[in-house]
This record gives sequence, structure tokens and C-alpha cells, in this order.
Amino acid sequence: MSKGKLIIIEAGDGSGKATQTKALYEHLVRDGHEVRRIEFPDYAADSSMLVRMYLRGDFGGHAEDVNAFAASTFFAVDRYASFRMKWKDFYDAGGIILADRYTTSNMVHQAVKLTDEGERAAFLDWLWDFEFVKLGLPVPDKVVFLDMDPAVADKLIAARAKETGTAKDIHEQDTDYLHRCHAAYLELAAKYGWAKVTCSQQGEPRAIEAIHADVYAAVQACL
Repeated sequence: MSKGKLIIIEAGDGSGKATQTKALYEHLVRDGHEVRRIEFPDYAADSSMLVRMYLRGDFGGHAEDVNAFAASTFFAVDRYASFRMKWKDFYDAGGIILADRYTTSNMVHQAVKLTDEGERAAFLDWLWDFEFVKLGLPVPDKVVFLDMDPAVADKLIAARAKETGTAKDIHEQDTDYLHRCHAAYLELAAKYGWAKVTCSQQGEPRAIEAIHADVYAAVQACL
């Protein structure tokens, strides 16, 4: 039996990843597909301890306090544990894995720490080899990038923090870092051929249903 499909919903913070992942999951299930939802980091798992320590600032209050290679390793180990323990068998048996974030997030959030173009390219090559070759994680069949205007995302992040009462992590606290991540998302979406879905217009988020329709259309092509 051929292996399943790995579909990634990717975006910056405050862009509606969880909402769109849930909507796509429900749509694919209605279509009769065997689908499993996962998300990274896997905060409930022991494997995410170093990720949690990094994001809450234990290693430094700014993202740049931990170099791209070290931080990427924290996230990669969490992904490896999730793959081996939670979804490898389902994927190998032909199921569809729908992931909120993946290696693609490391590509963006850690690459922005490297301003030299050559160093950034070398890092991306290293990361691809580390996760997809050395660790043996599956390469995504489709990556859908939710392209939300950073200024709109800033407002949504602030509203979410106020509503839930949860503290922002070290990424969310640094708006300049998040804006640089958005630029990197655009760059890498072009480099790797990710499907790009527009999520905001004229300073406001588009309707959730309209975004979902575009996401669903992008995913249909690989099923």
C-alpha cells in the first residue's frame, strides 16, 4: 500500500492556522477521507520540553538568544517523537495527515535569524537534510501558506492574548521579528512552491469561509 499524504497549514502567528486546519479537517472527513490532525509544537508531549523552555524565555528573552541550529533541533526532536509515536503507522497505511505547522515553520522562524543570504541558504539546506534525511521525517505533499498582513495579525494576537489571558511567547512579544518572519514566508513560499492563500484585504481579515474555500481548492490538487 502506498503511503498517505502529508498536508501542512503554515502561517505566522495570529493568522488563523488552527481555525483553518480544523475547517479543512472537517471538510476532508465529510468527503470520506481517512484524516488525522496534528499540530506542532506538541505541547502535551514530553518531547516538547525544550521547545517550551525556549519559547517562554528560559534560554533568553529574545528569539535571537538561541541560534538557528540549536532552536531548530528542539523543534525537530519534538516532530520526530510525534511521528514515531503518534502518526507514522496511520500515514504509512495511506491516511492523510493534516498538520498545523511542521518543518516549514523552522525554515521561517529560524532562518530569519540569519541575515546573510549565503548563511541562510546553507541553513535551509542543513535543515532539509537534518529533518527529512537524517531523522527520516516525511516530506510534505502540500504546504498551504496563509498570507495574513502582519499589521492585521498583530491586532489578532493582541486580542487573543487579552481574551484568553495567556502571556505572549518570545516570538509573539517581538513584532519586528514577526514582521521579518512574514517576509521570509513570502520568500520561502516562492522558493519551495507553497500554495499561498490571501487572508486579509484592506487592513481586515477575510471571511473564514472564503479563506477555507481557497485552502480546500489548493489541497484538492494533491489528493
